[in-house]
Amino acid sequence: MTSIAKPQRKPDASADVVLIRTSAYDRVSSMLLAALLLVGASVFLMFLVWLSATLVFSQKSVPVKLVENIAGRGDHAAGFERDLEAPGMEEMPELAEPQLETALEAVTETVSSVAASMDVLDNPAAFTGKGQGGLGDSRPPGPLGEGENIIPRWERWEIRWTASGLSSYARQLDYFGVELAAAGGSRMIDYARNLSKPRPDRRAGPPDQEKRLYMTWRRGDLQASDKTLLGRAGIQTDGRLVLQFIPEDVENQLAAMEMENGKGRSVKEFLRTVFGVQPASGGFEFVILEQRFRPAPP
Repeated sequence: MTSIAKPQRKPDASADVVLIRTSAYDRVSSMLLAALLLVGASVFLMFLVWLSATLVFSQKSVPVKLVENIAGRGDHAAGFERDLEAPGMEEMPELAEPQLETALEAVTETVSSVAASMDVLDNPAAFTGKGQGGLGDSRPPGPLGEGENIIPRWERWEIRWTASGLSSYARQLDYFGVELAAAGGSRMIDYARNLSKPRPDRRAGPPDQEKRLYMTWRRGDLQASDKTLLGRAGIQTDGRLVLQFIPEDVENQLAAMEMENGKGRSVKEFLRTVFGVQPASGGFEFVILEQRFRPAPP
């Protein structure tokens, strides 16, 4: 049996064609979306510009201490010339006892035992002692060293405090962390801090442990104020030396100000620097009132 295939009818292509058109709604929504993207990008860029102008990123600097290499005699006695002392036995311990060879030579001498012992005593290596001298040391007080021809800070610096009353003066000292002290008449130094309090804090310490820069009064009405503040802390000042101990960070600040105001001069040329105190935002600040120089030493 044979089958007869029916001829297939070709589809009409024109019947499946659908016309797609952009409506007004689509056009408006796309314009709004583009406008929102443009406004958002503009606002983000403006925010970045504001952020860069508001936030300041800075690297924290490492504090630098200005060290001056000055001459000092250490614990040597004061004098007018430098002693040239021979080294003592405490500096050369290997010579403190006679050498073995020297002792054997003395024993084997063909003399009496008394003569042999005398031979040992006559040997220079058997003597012990310290170098002699009485001229002292011509270097100024300070850490032991030769140093350079520099006028020390405690000789060339002057601080002129300006205050309308005792309470204002005490606030200035507290702001800079200055400690008042009374020395002499005792083995200890008596300190007073937090001077704005009705009764300042008091402590005592040995003089050999004190390494800070200190100031003493030459003239000025506030010298009596120091004694009053020390008296409030229960520290006697009669017949004692009144001192102002400057913190190390404040000393470094003053040294940096002095160097900057020197405009490139060497520290060897600094003769005298006078600092003053004036009110500033949130407290007080130091200013340089006067600075004098000398010809640079050779």
